[in-house]
Amino acid sequence: MMHSQSATAPSLEGQVHLVTGATSGIGRATARALAQRGALVVVCGRDRGKAVETVATLRAETGNPAVDYLLADLSIQAEVRTLAQQVQQRYQRLDVLVNNAGTFQLRRRVSEDGIEMTWAVNMLAPFLLTNLLLDALRASAPARVVNVTSRMHQSVPFDLDDVQLAKEYSGQRAYGASKRAVVSFTYELARRLAGSGVTANVLHPGFAATSMGLGDGLLGKVIRPLMRLVADSPAEAARTSVYLAASPEVAGVTGTYFVDCEPADSAPQTCDEEVAARLWDLCAEMTGLKIHPAADKDQP
Repeated sequence: MMHSQSATAPSLEGQVHLVTGATSGIGRATARALAQRGALVVVCGRDRGKAVETVATLRAETGNPAVDYLLADLSIQAEVRTLAQQVQQRYQRLDVLVNNAGTFQLRRRVSEDGIEMTWAVNMLAPFLLTNLLLDALRASAPARVVNVTSRMHQSVPFDLDDVQLAKEYSGQRAYGASKRAVVSFTYELARRLAGSGVTANVLHPGFAATSMGLGDGLLGKVIRPLMRLVADSPAEAARTSVYLAASPEVAGVTGTYFVDCEPADSAPQTCDEEVAARLWDLCAEMTGLKIHPAADKDQP
């Protein structure tokens, strides 16, 4: 059964929604849909010019003046921490966190922190940002964490002992492995937040006509027009993100993988609680997040 976001859907007025990677593609479409529903939407992006343009356009398109932006390069942990601080300082609450930002790297690159770029952006950034904002989410409960993964998580090997693919790198494997980790992380987060009023779900948005991973070279120029013929538009691909962020139908639903606004089966390994616990500890170590706020109120 397909769900649609109708004009009669409940208003999100009074809610604060943070969407990462929201200056283009699926993230921007998600931010637009949430702004249309009346939420105060905080657009997070890397580039100030793109962020300013996105905010102006979304305000004009939706008639909602409550669209703001914050800047952060999510590959840099110090900027993720600053982003979390800014959210807590500027807003009285946080109802929904949509971890949408992602990257696909054809060649192995390392971040400013010395971490393989795909792992840094796709896994460590949402792990760190979510943990740093958990107090704000819990204080605003009922609240929601919505993580974006990919169906590619089901088709690549995943080795917890080599998450940075130091031995042998491929862009597809790095992307798929990072997205598998996002699913495991979401399930573990849901378990740790049980009873808190904060839900955590994860979704595959579909095959969208976005520019991620294509670059500006000949490959990108050739593939982009072909993608538009077979891919969903960003607005179509954003439907499940918006559904999980805003629909009353999933209030209280947590620890679930969604495709096309319906629960679906993720890769079997993602349901392994021992793997998920090891992954959590590894990410905590890689981000310097020694204490999990859900278990201990001390700030990391």
